[in-house]
Order: sequence, then C-alpha cells, then structure tokens
Amino acid sequence: MRPLLPTLPRHHHPSTALPLLLRSFAHSKPQKPPPQPPPPTPPSPPKPPQKSAIFTLHDVSWEDPYSWMSSLNDKVAMRHMDVYMEQEEKYTEAVMADSQRLVSKLQSEMASRFASDLSTPPLRWGPWLYYRRIEEGKQYPVLCRRLASLNEEFISHKSPSAGFDFTSGKRIEQKLLDYNQEAERFGGYAYEELSEVSPDHHFLAYTMYDKDNDYFKLFVRDLNFGSLCSKPQADRVSNLAWAKGGQALLYVVTDQNKRPYRIYCSMLGSNEEDVLLLDEPTENVYVNIRHTKDFRFVAVNTFSTKSSKVFLINAADPLSGLTSVWECEGLAHCIVEHHQGCLYLFTDAAKEGQPVDCHYLLHSAVHTSAPRKWESVLIDDQDLVIEDVDLCDTHLVLILREGRKFKLCSVALPLPNGKGPVYLKELNPQFLPLPKYVSQISPGPNYDYYSSTMRFTVSSPVMPDAVVDYELSNVKWNIVQQQNMLLDRTRVLYGRTSSASSAENSSISQSLTNEASFEDDHLWNDLDEFYACEHYDVSSYDGVLVPLTIIYSRTRKKMAHNPGLLHVHGAYGELHDKRWRSELKSLLDRGWVIAYADVRGGGGGGKKWHHDGRRTGKRNAINDYISCAKFLTEKDIVQENKLAGWGYSAGGLLVASAINFCPDLFRAAVLKVPFLDPSNTLLYPILPLTLADYEEFGYPGDIDDFCAIQNYCPYHNIQKDVFYPAVMVSSSFNTSTRVREYESQLLLVRQFGRMLAEIPSLSLVHSGAKEQPQHLYARTHAVQQFLR
Repeated sequence: MRPLLPTLPRHHHPSTALPLLLRSFAHSKPQKPPPQPPPPTPPSPPKPPQKSAIFTLHDVSWEDPYSWMSSLNDKVAMRHMDVYMEQEEKYTEAVMADSQRLVSKLQSEMASRFASDLSTPPLRWGPWLYYRRIEEGKQYPVLCRRLASLNEEFISHKSPSAGFDFTSGKRIEQKLLDYNQEAERFGGYAYEELSEVSPDHHFLAYTMYDKDNDYFKLFVRDLNFGSLCSKPQADRVSNLAWAKGGQALLYVVTDQNKRPYRIYCSMLGSNEEDVLLLDEPTENVYVNIRHTKDFRFVAVNTFSTKSSKVFLINAADPLSGLTSVWECEGLAHCIVEHHQGCLYLFTDAAKEGQPVDCHYLLHSAVHTSAPRKWESVLIDDQDLVIEDVDLCDTHLVLILREGRKFKLCSVALPLPNGKGPVYLKELNPQFLPLPKYVSQISPGPNYDYYSSTMRFTVSSPVMPDAVVDYELSNVKWNIVQQQNMLLDRTRVLYGRTSSASSAENSSISQSLTNEASFEDDHLWNDLDEFYACEHYDVSSYDGVLVPLTIIYSRTRKKMAHNPGLLHVHGAYGELHDKRWRSELKSLLDRGWVIAYADVRGGGGGGKKWHHDGRRTGKRNAINDYISCAKFLTEKDIVQENKLAGWGYSAGGLLVASAINFCPDLFRAAVLKVPFLDPSNTLLYPILPLTLADYEEFGYPGDIDDFCAIQNYCPYHNIQKDVFYPAVMVSSSFNTSTRVREYESQLLLVRQFGRMLAEIPSLSLVHSGAKEQPQHLYARTHAVQQFLR
C-alpha cells in the first residue's frame, strides 16, 4: 500500500526532499552530505513520588507504591495529584508534538463530516412535536415543542425557521427547558440524567447533576408558565414515574452509597409532604421504578443477587399500596407492560429452576386469583432470539436475532386468547425492512401509546445510524434522520426532499409483506459499495468460536499490508457497539482495517456467553481478544507489526490485560477511561460500586474471584524489562465529568493521530522513539477509580 507521503528519515522534512535530490545530481562527483543534527531528545515522563503500602487478603500480600493517590481527604496528596496531572498533560503534549500536522489534518477531515443540523428529529406525542436543538453559538441544547396541528409538515427547526411560522406570522415554538440556563445554575456545567413530560403535557420532571455534591437533583417545571414548581425538589434521585395523569410524581432516592432504596410520592399543587411508599433497608437490594406505556400502572422492581421481584402501583391511586405480580430467585431482568387488562413480562429468569440463555415473553391477566399464573406467549425457538420488545395500543413489536442477522417484526394486538404458546409465524408477523449488516436496533422513545407509528434507530458498521418511523397500521416506513456521508447521493432527511428526485422521494415509503424480503440498500445511505463488512468465527484457546467483524475500504485493501485497529468491550452482557463512526472514515480511507471482537462477557450470545466472560471467567474474554488479534495477523488481514488495540472503560481492561500477556502482539493501543485496577478498586472503593460491577469483575471476599482478579488485573501484572507497545491512556478526575461532544471528537483526533504516527508508512509526520508505557499504567491507579 502506498503511504500518504514517502517515508523519509526523521531529519528530512518532506519540503526539503526534492532540493536535496536535485543538488546531489548537480555534481559530477559524489558529494559528502553535510552532517545532520542529532534527533531531538525524547521527553521524559514525570515521576510521582512512591510511598510503599502493603495490602493482604486471603494470605496474599502485595505492594502498591501509588495507593496514596486514592486519599481523597488528604489535601496534601491531592495537591500532589494536581501537580502530577499538569505534568502528565505537558508530557502528553510533548510526545504528540511531532504529530501536530497530522492531528490538524485529521481535525479538519472530521469537522467536515459533522452534521450541520444539530437537532433531534421531532417526536409526536399527542398534539405536540417534541425535539431538542442547539442554537448557534450555544453549548447546550434547548428542549422545545410545537403543536403539530399548526404545521403538519414541520419536522426540522429549519423549515420554517425555529419558532416562527412565516405563513401565519405567529411564533409556534415553545421552549420548555434551556440547558444553557441550567448550566448557569450549576457552575457552568449541565448534565441531565432523567427527563419526563407528564401525560397531560403540563409538567416536565428532570434531574440535573450537582457536581459539587456528586448527586442528581430533581426539579419539576410548569410548562404552561415556564416556572419551577415549589415541590417536589429532592436530592439523590435515580428514577421517576408519573401517576394520576400528571398530578402525582413518584421518585426514587439513593442512600449515601448511591444505592436506590426509597420511593416517594409527591402530589403536585399540594402543600402536604411527600409520602414514603417504600423503604428497602437491606444493603444489597436495589429499587427501580417505571410507568407502563399507557400510564395505568407504575412497576416497582426490587432486585439483588438472591432474588428479583416486581410490584405494581395503581397509577390512578398511587397511595393505595404495592401489589406483588412476579418473584424469582437470583438476579433477573424483568420488564412489565400493560395492554388492555393483560400484563406482559419480558424476562430472562430461570424456568422451573433451570437457567435460560435468553429473554422470553410471558403474559397474565391483571386481575386474577392467587397464585398468579404466567403463560409463555411464544414456543421456544432456538434459532430465533428475542433481543427486545416494544408495544403500542395496536401492535407488539419484536427485535429478533437469528444468528448474526437482526430482524424487526410487528404482531397485531390483542393476542388470541386460549391458544397457549404458539410459534411466531402463527401470529402473522409483519417483518419490517432493514439494510444489510445491521449490528443493532434500538427502540426510540415511543411515548405515544395510542399512536401506531413507532420509531427505531438502525445501526450498521457501514451505514450512518438511521432513525426510522414504521407506520404499523398501514405497513409503511420512513427514514426521518440519517447523516448523508456522500455528497452525490442525497436522501429524504427530516421528512423533506433534498435535491433527490421526486420519484426517489415517493419510494421511501414502501408496502411491507410478512416476509423480510425487501432489502433495497439504495434507500439507506448505505456505504457498502465503498467499505466492505465481513464476519468471521475465530477459534479461541479452548475451541469456542468468537465472532469477529471487520470493515475496510474496498479500494485500499492489500493482503498482509494493512494496519488494523481491534476494538473490544466484552462486559456487562452489553451488545458490542459496532455502529458506523464518521471519525473512523479517516482511518478506513488510509487503508486501515477496523475490527470488532465480540468476546465472552459481552452481549449477543445469550446469558451463558456473558457469564463465561465475567468474574472467574474474565480471563476467557482476554484470551478471546488475543485469539482475534492473532487471527487478524495470521490470516494476513492486518500486517503483523501494525495492529493496534482499542478499548473503552471495561473494554480498556481487556486490551491492557492482553498487552500484559502478549506485549509483542500490538504496536499501539488506545485506552479510553479504562478500568485498570480492579484489585484495589473492588477492595477499597473510593466511590460506590454497583451490584453489576461486582457481578461483572468479582467479589474479592470470594477466594476464587480474588485469585482471578489478581491474575488478570492490568495494574498488578506489568512485566518488567519488557518492551511494551505505545499506549495512550485518557482518563478523568471525576466520575461525573462529561466531555462535550466536540471535546470528545478532538480527543479521538489525538488518539488516531497518535496511532497513525506510530506506523511510519502511513504517517504524515514521523513519531519519535517509542516510550515505555509503564508509567501510564502506574499513574492511572487513582485516576481510573474516579471513572466508575
């Protein structure tokens, strides 16, 4: 593969190469070249002080010279940390200095791909269209709404311009919440965790992060007057749900360890104190609430490692108490919905004492004699996995996966009574059209229970995310938002035609059949003709087949000569995010291969796949990742000495561990806010950890978990006298730190610039001597603990 610029010695600047050649050919006799200045001395990394500390557990002792960094209450230690972090930032700038030209070029490329319209596609709920948009020159968005009846065709704030209808001459947009003003209230920083409009569209309940106190504060705003309500106003709020049609608000608060444990009910407009509905005193039991889509009930979940329970609260009378509707042993995912007197339960709980590998759907009448009986909706099909469900008044929608292929289908409601479990085909499902290579389907907000139009986001490694509205009653569909990466291929975006022909516009809505046979990629802004997507099954160390997805430029692929970037997450049973990222285009167009390893511990392979990669099985996930890395080089997909690793958070732990076990396998690695020290973090958490964290990485008090943690912990297994690959670690001082979008993009620019610079045949500016990265691992000991 031809590099962007010819590879030159470090002391030869590209602009001086041609004059040097001409001068050498101008003399009949060979001329001795003038002496060249020595290369600049590589910057020296800062060295924080070491203070020996010995820790012992299960008769195992270890030393940690940087444990003082975790002393948050030690003002002297924290001042040392401030000084050190400033030095680390300067060191990073010095190391990256010789890549500045490439960084600037990448920044320009990425900026040109940013969507010019910073607005969410409006969502219709009742008579209103709700949307968020960013005003020019502002940092945070504004939550707005407008009556759909005033302009049925309004989908974007650009047409007509925001807040003004040129036909009637009236302002028809209502600003509900300006987060720029919220930022002024919270010291220049605005982060919202929850936001729920009441079913009568009268109130907005939302929580804002208070960084000084490290919790979320609840506020309710009267949308008719734009003012804050005097109550409820509460601290440490983790969940909320509306009741009584919008006259009552239920909310959950956390204890000092951030465990959700109490439910309160507040009557809006009342001077009475908020009523405590539930107080869960057990330390390892967590509480969660959500309203059903029809707002008839509020579902209450209490869960721990020992049991999972679901209760219902009558939304019309929230003070009437809790009714138990479901209970099972162990930690299980349980979502309850209501439709015309029937409860639907989507769960992965054990069946008749036997664990299951995937979710299934149950139903039961709301009013039934005790004990309550739940019946399966569908007969089990080993080849068809239900990933998620959603419903409205007329239809049930299923997100399905058959092997690696995703499907989306709708079934008419109500379901036939008295038939018992049936095969899906007996319900006459309507399969909705999807593009090729779908990697994820996410339900949209879909607040309007009585609307048959449901919104989904369709993701693919070779297609920008498409926000699609499916009209289930007349089986039509429409792409309401999708970034256009190709200037010569316009599409119907935001419900309006661009320069595309009217014929193309009319074809965007298609009639569906009950077979998933329609796959016209020309309607999806698909980039498949430019970038290939391939799937492999990689044999891991124990023979288990690990899914591996790769994408590359069809015109830049060369056998055994391409650099590669291998991404991994593999934790919490979460589906690996393989969606298209516009910033990766800068790598693909330079011949990079982007690969995604779906290792054990992640989602997409059932509960067993997750369980086999957590706690004592975490080493399986690491070995899966190493096997995928070796596969890329052994099969000549990536050049042997040009493979880079990439992991975020828990995925950063896998990459870092893989580097410890096989340092020669990678040329470079990017670890974005990685979890590098589970040994100390799980033993002595300076910030509260959740039940899911311990279930994922292990309980140090358990001897088997402890030994596994000590074995895979990146921080405690750095090899001495070993030449490590170049590593770039990004981190934050605070769990609440949310980097603004443009700052995240700049961080990616620097990361990719670093990797490009580490591979001279592709770099515009050559990198300096490779530095040993041990100091980066060691000093992230305290920093990474702030990231959980």
